Amino acid sequence: MKLPLSFYEREDALAIAKDLIGKVLLTNVENELTGGIIVETEAYLGPEDRGSHAFNNKRTGRNEMMFHSGGFVYMYICYGIHDMLNIVTGKKDIPHAILIRAIEPTVGLEIIKMRRENCKQSFKLCQGPGSLAKALGLTKLHNGIDLKGNTIWIEDHGISFKDDDIIAAPRVGMNFEGEFKTVPWRFLVKNNKFVSRPNYGNIKSEVQK
Repeated sequence: MKLPLSFYEREDALAIAKDLIGKVLLTNVENELTGGIIVETEAYLGPEDRGSHAFNNKRTGRNEMMFHSGGFVYMYICYGIHDMLNIVTGKKDIPHAILIRAIEPTVGLEIIKMRRENCKQSFKLCQGPGSLAKALGLTKLHNGIDLKGNTIWIEDHGISFKDDDIIAAPRVGMNFEGEFKTVPWRFLVKNNKFVSRPNYGNIKSEVQK
C-alpha cells in the first residue's frame, strides 16, 4: 500500500525521516521493477539548515522542487556524477527534503546487479545515495516525479524497528562550521550491513554539495 500524501505533508521532517526507516522504496523504470527496505535517511530543513540546498531560502532552477508541497521527488546530480534521490516533505514554499541514503534491496535483484555491474558485494548494491539511484534506475530526469504515481513510490509493508535499533547520527559531508554541522539528522538501522556509514560519524562524502 502506497504511503498517503498526508505522510509527506507533515511539517516535522525529522519525524518523517525516521518514519521512512523500514518503508519500502520501489521504482518502475523501463518496465523494470526494483526496490527495497529503506535503512538510512538524512533530513534537510531549509531555510535555516546550512547543510540544505535551500539554505537562507536560496531558490534556483536546481532546487526548485524543494519548495514544492510534500510527496514529490527532488533529484540532483552531485559532483557531476552521482544522482541523488530526495523526498520532498512539508508544505509548499517550506523547503524540507529527505535524502534516501541506503536501502536493503529486495525487489528486482538481478536488474539491480546488472545496473551495478561493477559491484561485487551484494550488501553494497544500494549502499550510499549515488549507488542507490543507479541501482534503481534513477537519474536527474526523474526530478519532480509524483510519489503517488507508478514510477517512484514508497509502500508500508508493516516492517518496523524498535526505537533502540534506529540511530540518530550526524549527517555525512557537512563541510562547514556551526550548529548544523553535527545535528543528528541522519537516521539508520543499527548494525545493518546495508547502511552507508556504519560507524555513525560525520565523514566526508558525496552528500548535499
